[in-house]
Amino acid sequence: MAVDYTVIVIYLAGMLAMGWWGMRRAKSKSEFLVAGRRLGPAMYSGTMAAIVLGGASTIGGVGLGYQYGLSGAWMVFTIGLGLLALSVFFSARIARLKVYTVSEMLDLRYGGRAGVISGLVMWAYTLMLAVTSTIAYATIFDVLFDMNRTVAIVLGGSIVVAYSTLGGMWSITLTDMVQFVVKTIGVLLLLLPIAVVKAGGFSEMKAKLPTEYFDPLGIGGETIFTYVLIYTFGMLIGQDIWQRVFTARSDKTAKWGGTVAGTYCLVYALAGAVIGTAAKVLYPNLASADDAFATIVKDELPMGVRGLVLAAALAAVMSTSSGALIACATVANNDIWSRLRGAVRPDGDDHDEVRGNRAFILVMGLAVIGTAIALNNVVEALTVAYNLLVGGLLVPILGGLLWRRGTVYGALASVIVGGLAVIGLMAGYGILANEPIYYGLLSSLAVYVVVSLATPATDAAVLEAWRERLAGRDASELVSEPVPAPQ
Repeated sequence: MAVDYTVIVIYLAGMLAMGWWGMRRAKSKSEFLVAGRRLGPAMYSGTMAAIVLGGASTIGGVGLGYQYGLSGAWMVFTIGLGLLALSVFFSARIARLKVYTVSEMLDLRYGGRAGVISGLVMWAYTLMLAVTSTIAYATIFDVLFDMNRTVAIVLGGSIVVAYSTLGGMWSITLTDMVQFVVKTIGVLLLLLPIAVVKAGGFSEMKAKLPTEYFDPLGIGGETIFTYVLIYTFGMLIGQDIWQRVFTARSDKTAKWGGTVAGTYCLVYALAGAVIGTAAKVLYPNLASADDAFATIVKDELPMGVRGLVLAAALAAVMSTSSGALIACATVANNDIWSRLRGAVRPDGDDHDEVRGNRAFILVMGLAVIGTAIALNNVVEALTVAYNLLVGGLLVPILGGLLWRRGTVYGALASVIVGGLAVIGLMAGYGILANEPIYYGLLSSLAVYVVVSLATPATDAAVLEAWRERLAGRDASELVSEPVPAPQ
């Protein structure tokens, strides 16, 4: 394993070096939080694909392939569909808003008053997303070094917190590009063909496995529908995803670069399912489906290649973790703390803004590591995060983008009722049940429509400012024109 260890150590050292380089470049709030809004198509596509394809997509995707065959691709496939929908239909408008958070978008659209509540929901989602990614370090480091779970979480989490705190989005962007390349080589170009060959090729796989392993819908229609609700719609509204859209150099970059990234996700989904199916042929009696990735890597790959593929898994986890971490810190600082202390976002000292956001990344990173050590069930934590996100924020966000008649009161009611309904239903039906997201989303939609129609329409000046921002008018031109809150 010495060669494999060397590959991993070089990779981790490279991540820290890029954090140091990013620190020298991130001199303003815009540079620190959204990479100066100047990523071109290639870098934008790579970083967007890196953040959405995390440990759940890699280790979990292979595990679903082990359990269900080719239909195990659906979870990651719906992530790709969500990214495609976001890129084609919404990303250009989102990029033109020139904001930093989803809550800022809601305030622009509805005239204020929605920021803190929506920020709390988004903060809970990004925190739990970062926690679940951080927990995954334990699995990878256990395979590599037979390391204690807590030590593994602290080691992996500290590296991510370090480079994210140093350089913000620039460091994360640079590391994500490396992680994208490592994942492409490690998973698609090496592990996929080697796994298929070791399993005897597709003909041998079909001969040894039940026919349902090759049924595209074998995982079940209800499961696929739930994946669409949670992951496809979740891609449309998550702060971690939007913050990457804000990094695009232009609305065309956001649209076409995101489309490339979404298409890549579809290929990655199928690759994971095929690898898992091959693992089922090679190891038909694993205790857990999620062990399939680590087992096939450890037992079937030659040294050096094994280290690169494990680095690919580590890359998948780190990209999602760092993206969720900076999103969590951005929401905590800009949407919650600044509003609660009555601070006004001035044109002021960008260096102070950088220091403040850097401090929040460090604090949130420590909170993520501590929470990850305390929690055990990754699936439940991730389910809670996505249920809150979709149940509480999907309707007011899409409603604001698509329905002129939606009001701030409808948005607030939708966030509160949808969020509480999801929490109550998870308590009643169980965290992993489908009913919380079904009924929570329906209640959020019903309340949004009813309350919006029952309350005065959004002020014309607010809607005019919103249209100007959507049309791409420079955000700096609007600073001297405060948006009035509805009376």
